Amino acid sequence: MSVPDYQAFMLPLLKYASENPEVSTSGAIPYMTQLFNLTQDDIRELLPSGVQTKLFNRIGWASTYLKKALFLEPTRRGFFAITDRGRDFLKSNPSELNAKILRNYPEFTQFEQPYRHSTSNDEDSAQNTVAPVLSPSEALENAYENLRNELSQQLLSKLKIITPAFFERLVVELIVKMGYGGSLKDAGQAVGQTGDGGIDGIIKEDRLGLDQIFIQAKRWDKGTIGRPDVQQFAGALQGRRARKGIYITTSRFSQEARNFASQIDARIILIDGQELCNLMIEYNLGVSTIATYPVKKIDTDYFDEEI
Repeated sequence: MSVPDYQAFMLPLLKYASENPEVSTSGAIPYMTQLFNLTQDDIRELLPSGVQTKLFNRIGWASTYLKKALFLEPTRRGFFAITDRGRDFLKSNPSELNAKILRNYPEFTQFEQPYRHSTSNDEDSAQNTVAPVLSPSEALENAYENLRNELSQQLLSKLKIITPAFFERLVVELIVKMGYGGSLKDAGQAVGQTGDGGIDGIIKEDRLGLDQIFIQAKRWDKGTIGRPDVQQFAGALQGRRARKGIYITTSRFSQEARNFASQIDARIILIDGQELCNLMIEYNLGVSTIATYPVKKIDTDYFDEEI
């Protein structure tokens, strides 16, 4: 099964804490893995940011919510233990524990109120039956991913209507921003000058020009780049005794084209329209930042008095 939402971990985590003097998020992972029959793929699944696993994040948020409701309490850095309130709750042999139940405790509602959306308990319950509930950090990351995907689609639509000459200049600027091509001036002079059997340009791999990268830039509004197109590019590389090439398009590559590129001796990187847009966003080309929301956490070293 996939990793449950963070609320599903609340009751098992509370029970686990009741059986141990103190526990930690990391220490609870083996217990939860066995309880929910999670696979290695489930355990390794990352959040969209790639900096934390979903499993660790969701158990961590379950413990945070239980602490805010005073079901758990911190014991030392990274560890916590069950409280009398938590033990009293378990005495009723509950079948579930979630945010709706925790809202019966004033300490939790005081914690949750500043950022909780104005939805009723009935709406919350209906939402819980439709889709897994995301932890606050997951909701933030998912919102960011949705905005990024929307921007990527807008960017791709824009790329498909620019002129081929503009597209070549854009490709050059992106490659230079990624650390290739020497200077923008050198790279700009190289691209668009060869016209040799599917090669649109040659740039330096580094500022010293120790190796060269051959480029094919194809702005297509529709259609798929197939194996014959990539094969022609590979043949042009072979004619130049070149080992490295980048094929960039606003379209897509067929699976046959990708298979061919992966099997030949020359190293050919295929960048389709979606990946091109992602790279442009990552390297701030053709896009601008309109707002920044820093996500912060407690600096535990600052509060460490044992110096």
